[in-house]
Amino acid sequence: MKPLEVVGWDGDAVVYLDQRLLPHDVRYERARTVEEMEDAIVSLAVRGAPCIGVFGGYAVALLRDTIADDAAFLRAAERVRAARPTAVNLAWAVDRVLAAGDMLAEAHAIAHEQVRIDAAIADHGLDLIVKNARIITHCNTGPLATAGGGTALGVIIAAQRSGKNPRVFVDETRPLLQGSRLSYLELQHAGVDVVLQTDSAAAIAMERQGIDLAIVGADRIARNGDTANKVGTYGLAILAAHHGIPFYVAAPRSTFDFSLARGNEIPIEERAAREITEFAGKRVAPEGAAAYNPAFDVTPAHLVTAFITEFGILRPPYGESISDLEFREVLRLSR
Repeated sequence: MKPLEVVGWDGDAVVYLDQRLLPHDVRYERARTVEEMEDAIVSLAVRGAPCIGVFGGYAVALLRDTIADDAAFLRAAERVRAARPTAVNLAWAVDRVLAAGDMLAEAHAIAHEQVRIDAAIADHGLDLIVKNARIITHCNTGPLATAGGGTALGVIIAAQRSGKNPRVFVDETRPLLQGSRLSYLELQHAGVDVVLQTDSAAAIAMERQGIDLAIVGADRIARNGDTANKVGTYGLAILAAHHGIPFYVAAPRSTFDFSLARGNEIPIEERAAREITEFAGKRVAPEGAAAYNPAFDVTPAHLVTAFITEFGILRPPYGESISDLEFREVLRLSR
């Protein structure tokens, strides 16, 4: 595999970059069993909604080759599908591969499509970035998160390459620091002027640093535009609204869940208490401390200025613009 390629297929395993070790250690692992696949997703060794979709597609194709019994295979595929409940791309990719005649070919198609989709998102989003824009973002939405060119960070990197020279304020994204460990790394590598800040500095950054826009990714978007993303996104959207700053969500069509009418139907993953009661392996909270650790929150649609997709910019009313995406999916399935 090429350096920093995120997910790949080597003939008898799904190969993935262990993102838990970044930025200090670049290490690739191989998943062959359902236990290894499930652990890679749950532990966040593989993360980012589109990326785990690509991983899940390859995982199911491999399981079909290695599990002869149909019932056992379907149970294993469901374990992969359910490994992270909020990000809909995983279930979407697993279901798409399961429905295909040639599962491996379909998994390859999903991976290749993601590269083209990310490029289209970047192209559509470029017009929203003014020259020398000051941008705030949350969590990680670059190539590491998509196995392509990135969604929100893909737009920012495209702006840098086009000579717009944005300055980007990156929330560190507690508790697992995807912003400081991953987004900062990707933006720095792309030559972007990037500044790291604590999540709680977002308000004063908007007030005093001349922020022009906020742009984030998504893990699941309901039909009305309510958007689940990394916890802290909802608060960032509220701050942007208060300061009159546009708040954009960059996401592929596969992140839209047409089966859900609104955001309160999106399942929210809650993770282990130790992620917030410990830091760098050391306990920072008193023994027995109660903890609430949702991995995601839901931003109401009225706080989203626009969605940036591979099909263009979606603006309110989202009941109409998102319905057009659903129509495109129906057309794809009918071919």
